Amino acid sequence: MASTTPLWKKNLYICCIASFIVSIGMSQMAPILPLYIAELGVDNPADIARWSGIVFGCNFISLAIFSPIWGRLSDRLGRKPMILRASGWLGLIMIGMGFAQSVWHLVLLRLLQGCLSGFQAAVIPLLALETPKKRSGWAMGMFFTAQVSGGLMGPVFGGWLSETIGFRNAFFLIGICCLLGFLALTQISETKQPVREKAAAVELPAFRELPQHTIILGVFLTTILLHFSLSCVAPILTVYVQEIAGNIDHLAIVSGAIFSAAGFASMLFASRLGRLADRIGSARILFACLLLSGIVTIPQGMVSAPWQLGVLRFFHGIAIAGLMPSTNNLIRQLAPPALMGRIFGINQSAQFIGMFTGAFFGGQLAASIGIRNLFWLVAALLLGNALWCRFCIYSRTEKSALQ
Repeated sequence: MASTTPLWKKNLYICCIASFIVSIGMSQMAPILPLYIAELGVDNPADIARWSGIVFGCNFISLAIFSPIWGRLSDRLGRKPMILRASGWLGLIMIGMGFAQSVWHLVLLRLLQGCLSGFQAAVIPLLALETPKKRSGWAMGMFFTAQVSGGLMGPVFGGWLSETIGFRNAFFLIGICCLLGFLALTQISETKQPVREKAAAVELPAFRELPQHTIILGVFLTTILLHFSLSCVAPILTVYVQEIAGNIDHLAIVSGAIFSAAGFASMLFASRLGRLADRIGSARILFACLLLSGIVTIPQGMVSAPWQLGVLRFFHGIAIAGLMPSTNNLIRQLAPPALMGRIFGINQSAQFIGMFTGAFFGGQLAASIGIRNLFWLVAALLLGNALWCRFCIYSRTEKSALQ
């Protein structure tokens, strides 16, 4: 009996499964990275914080450079080849990180990771073009739910693995997870193949020539500020847990659980917020979630116990659940179809620029002004971004009646 499930939904489900698998592997790295760096010979806590930021963020340099290139190629050659290239390369790099002998090896591998990666930059345009526009908010929410669900399991699972089989074997398992995601992605079908002659003749116009170019630019800037704020904290969260809790047993597991609190909240709320965005507009969701994230970041710099941080990270996860799908859906609504891959590629570069600068400067700021003060700085950036979004994105989308 023939299946009645639309092909766009089948693609969505396959991409969600693959994203879930890849996210389990990738999210294991964040809470164990500072401990792995210490095992590689870095002893001073301040140096561990600095190196954690550098290693965590350095691949975003190459990702920011190469994402628009891969996005443009996806417009010409198709999204599926780019998806397979990115997911397979991630698996190989993660296995390589298990063989690292110094922190510089981690830096080099993370830079190489960015050169041929760009998984989201390939998957999101495929889903955006295959999905009916009226269902795009829900689809982006579903995809993000799969990401954060894997991210929810990864940190706790990775912390447990690091204590049972060791850091190196944990990285080997990360690579295997990514390769399993690669196998799942071979089953997707790309129905809207690019017209190569037409795509080759189309050059990316100046932003002022794009429809609603000022709103698109506003989304790019918001993406940079958003990911800068998020990445300031991620690589040094384990160090912060140790600072507020002391030398507790099972530090990797406790830190992983706190990482997962945000992921659990995002898993619960992402598809709901995506469906709400389809009704009231992604710009409204974006503003509200930026405001919430800024508010809940302030008390994170005042906690005195890990469970308090976990509760606040849960509410932070609710905000994150609406932020990333909203920016992607805004681009889906605004970008011309022939340039979809390139516009998403530029936005992906903006994301990686924010992630690199956040991870790099977050580690440096944590070492110089303290982690608690870093949370307050991040809160100020998020609240400022919310106000800017209210006047430069939300009001303009209301006037143009795009939502």
